[in-house]
Amino acid sequence: MSKLTPVVWPKVILFGDSITQYSFQPHGWGAEIANKLARKCDVVNRGLSGYNSRWGRMVLPRLLSQSSAERVAAVTLFFGANDSSLEDKNPQQHVPLQEYCENLKDMGRFLSSAGVPSDRLIFITPPPVDEPAWEKECLLKGCPLNRRHAAAGQYAEACVRAAGQVGADVLDLWTLMQQDGRDFRPFLSDGLHLSQDGNQFLAQQLWRLLEGRVADLPFILPYWGDVDHASPESSLLCDL
Repeated sequence: MSKLTPVVWPKVILFGDSITQYSFQPHGWGAEIANKLARKCDVVNRGLSGYNSRWGRMVLPRLLSQSSAERVAAVTLFFGANDSSLEDKNPQQHVPLQEYCENLKDMGRFLSSAGVPSDRLIFITPPPVDEPAWEKECLLKGCPLNRRHAAAGQYAEACVRAAGQVGADVLDLWTLMQQDGRDFRPFLSDGLHLSQDGNQFLAQQLWRLLEGRVADLPFILPYWGDVDHASPESSLLCDL
């Protein structure tokens, strides 16, 4: 058999903390995006539960090299829910506000240097925090409330600034979930992570930003009805 040209799917890479890692669970926002992009893109989950932007910046070069950045259609950077935890209550995950902003910019610059242009980057801000619900979770774990709604908002503002400074797009989840006086609490499962409604909301908002970036990507390999049944090789083994 003659050497065949490999079929290479473009990639959408989701990089972030637990809200990204959990996004492939049933009804998750990552799974929803992957479903929309079936036969067009591989949606790659690189969520790391508990990570902050400091650790994300350190490991990103291990996850994406210049060679693996080929055919990347988009990258989401979704950190802040851990960075914004209170320093006196959760020093292990807390990252100071200015460092958080610089970490995001450093990751954006690294991706650009690796071959992912800034117009393919989407920063996502941390969501709001339902303090009473999250305090219940903290007490179950034997610790005091370690996140505040207002602090998450400050980190969301810093994320928006960082995106603007590197030329990336941004999905301001903290603001959108509260827009026009909306009650954001149903979007959260435990006060911090996303509920099914929250996952659906994020998927809808993200798709608005992604759709234009992937609209021109072709359907990979022919639709079954277009395969020449008398000579399938002519349809399936040709260069794409």
